[in-house]
Parts: sequence; structure tokens; C-alpha cells
Amino acid sequence: MLIQNGTVYTAVTPDPLRADVSIENGRIKAIAPGLSPAPGEEVVDASDLRVYPGFVDAHSHLALDGYGMGYDSIDYNEMGDIVSPQLRGIDSFNPQDRSIEMARRGGVTTVGVGPGSANVLGGTFFAVKTFGSCVDDMVLRDPVAMKCAFGENPKRCYRDKGNSARMSTAAKLREALFAARDYLERKEAAGDDVQKRPKFDLKMEALIPVLKGEIPLKAHAHRADDICTAIRIAREFGVKMTLEHCTEGHLIADIVARSGCPVAVGPTLTHASKLELANKSFDTPGVLARAGCQVSIITDSSVIPQQYLSLCAGLAVKAGMDPFAALQAITINPARHLGVADRVGSLEAGKDADLVLTQGDPMVSDTKVAAVYINGRQAAG
Repeated sequence: MLIQNGTVYTAVTPDPLRADVSIENGRIKAIAPGLSPAPGEEVVDASDLRVYPGFVDAHSHLALDGYGMGYDSIDYNEMGDIVSPQLRGIDSFNPQDRSIEMARRGGVTTVGVGPGSANVLGGTFFAVKTFGSCVDDMVLRDPVAMKCAFGENPKRCYRDKGNSARMSTAAKLREALFAARDYLERKEAAGDDVQKRPKFDLKMEALIPVLKGEIPLKAHAHRADDICTAIRIAREFGVKMTLEHCTEGHLIADIVARSGCPVAVGPTLTHASKLELANKSFDTPGVLARAGCQVSIITDSSVIPQQYLSLCAGLAVKAGMDPFAALQAITINPARHLGVADRVGSLEAGKDADLVLTQGDPMVSDTKVAAVYINGRQAAG
């Protein structure tokens, strides 16, 4: 397929270019002006359209929090065990959930999906395309991160089960990481001697990729002190970490920037429903970007419907964020955040042909999505 004469926003360079996009075998083959179609090749006239990379959300519960299902049917939190790293988000994902099509029609083509924030350790996130009938055919990378949580949610959900203070939450996370480190050391010391290996423990096994730096802790943290605690624990154990929500990150932007942790900001288009959200602001992503952070903007779907990701970026621009930085915050930055930037997040030769064609600026509320392509196939429009 050849998409001709579109105004192409690559998410790599700030200025758009008038160019054609050649697609072959589900990948971008070339981006340049004046490309000629091969015999029999489908040609799409994008003369009056903008061409963007498929939008990416680094933090969502899409198709785990079922559309129209109600609280009793929610599949993104295990409420019986505060430390449950062995859980895998992929096992609760429902490809037939209506919210996936709604996300796709809004231009969102890749999403980081996983457990919620009820637990100190809740299980693994994975990256998934928003098109398909079986998650095994939709998944882009699994796992991408291990969810952990600070602040009010673990306290509220487990207040009567031994976790009523922030220091309790931090202690339970440390205990799990210490235990996993000991388990790993004993396992490695045993080598091939089965008799000397520690008794198999699925929770400990699930934390080994975190200790080895293969995946980061994905730390739910709203308040500034929770953000600092998350950074402190990551340093103590020498593990990678991403900061999720980062609601008060603008109050400690220099500290967040020095940590080097990627940040996923949001959901901001909501009521401040608890004390730790009192300082939420659409200023936050712009402040953190200007401080030098790698910023993604998130919906935390279903908190904000997934299809409004680009609108959230537009509201950040309205609050002062640079428009190109906002575009990167819903394309290449979340792709980096999820460890899938080699496949998605920008329009470059060799990457997956995930594209969004719009009739104007997608960060403006009345802009129409004309077409969405995922892996070179038209998925909407």
C-alpha cells in the first residue's frame, strides 16, 4: 500500500513533511515525497489529511476493566493477596471487549495493559495492539513491567489486613524484594544441583526479571513523598523503575529528572477523588518535560476512556506544554516507556505500519480520525 501526499508527522522531528508512506508486509518500507506505486499496489490519497504514528498509551487497564461490566466483574485487581507478583495481566485481557474498538477508532494502536493499584505488588503489564480476536496474536511484548503501588490504594484495600500506613507498604515491597534476591542467590549457587535449589516459589520467580534489570518496577505514585519513596527503593535494590501517574511530579521536577525514571502522567481529566490527587494539573507533563524527563501522557483507562488519549495531550498543550513534546508523549515516549520503540511510536522505515490519518490536529476535540492502520491493515475508518 502507498499513502500519498499526506502531511506526515513522524514524532522524530518537530516539523511535518509532505510525503508518501510506502507499506510492505505490515511494515513501513519508505517515507519520502514522490514515491511511485508498484503495479497493483493500493493507493490512498491523503492530500487533505495528516499522517501520524499510531498513538501509544503506557498505562491502561483496557479490556481488564470490562466496558459496562460493573465493579464485581473487574479483572485487574486481586483483592485477596497484597503481594501477588505472579499474576499476569495478559490472563485477564478480553479481546472482545467493546472498549478496544473504541480505542482503535480514537487512533490508539498500542497500549500497556496490566493490573491496578490495590496491591503492593500486583503482577505484570504487557504491550498489546488494539486489533485482533485473541490476545496471543495481539501482544507486542510480555512482560514489559512489574506493577507496584504506593500511597492510598494499598492502604485502603488492605487497611484491615496489616497495611494501614505508607511505611507498611514500603516494608512489604522491601520484604518481597529481599526474599526474591535471596531466592535468586540460592538458585544460582545451586547451579544444576536440583537437590540444593530452593523450593520452587512462583512469586519469587516472577520477581527475578525485576532484579536482573530485564523489566522495571512500574510504580503507582501520586504524592511527592510517594514518588521519593519509590525512587529510594529502586536505588536500594538497584532495579529499574518507571513512575506512574506522578501527579505531584511538578512539585519535585528536579528530583524526578535526576532519578532518570521515565514518567507516565495522568489520568488528569478527572475529579480529584482523593487527597493525594489534590494537586493534579495539566501543567505537570509540560513542567516535567521542560525539566528533562521522558514524559508520557496516560489515560489510566477506564478512568479516562482510552480513545481520549490525544485529547489529554491537547489539554496539556493548552496548559503550556510544547506541542511536539505532547505529540511525543502519546507516541515515541510511551513506546520507549514500554520497551517497544523498535516497533512502534514513530514513523520510520522498518517499523510496524501503525498509522493514524486525521482531518486536522488530533489534539483538538472536534478533529475526525479518517482512518487507522495497524500492521499495515486498515483497522478503522
